[in-house]
Amino acid sequence: MIRGGSSGPPYPDPAWAYVPGRTSRHPDGTFEVLCDTARPDMTARELSQTDAWLAGLQYLDRGFFWEAHEVIEPVWMAIPDGAPERLVVQAVIQIANASLKQKMERPGAVLRLCAIAEALLADGQAGCLTMGVRMQDLQDLIVTQRETANRKTSEA
Repeated sequence: MIRGGSSGPPYPDPAWAYVPGRTSRHPDGTFEVLCDTARPDMTARELSQTDAWLAGLQYLDRGFFWEAHEVIEPVWMAIPDGAPERLVVQAVIQIANASLKQKMERPGAVLRLCAIAEALLADGQAGCLTMGVRMQDLQDLIVTQRETANRKTSEA
């Protein structure tokens, strides 16, 4: 679980997890209602309470990695450049991408995305809570993805 404190209301899971090359893509507009809750006129604090962010974190926790990226991206786009929250949201997106690449059995891509996510979080403090997410939880996800990818690389 990467959400600190209360996780908000549970959101219905997507009908399936989209994995490129394995499953069909969701129809256009499937996540529009969630995405539209993140607006550029909102503060980072307000964005951390949007359905887009909360559902995205839930999707990430439940293995819907492509879907998590899809609904979190509008949150990232709404946060001003240079804001520390923007880096955290971008790191979450990269972790979702790394998790998807893990499912696609692409360990090299997993390692590259983990390095990007780790660099985005480099200035954060492990005990810090940003956008309702504990930095240590994100760092733990990166370590887990990296270890799995390294194991798969050594087995090949």
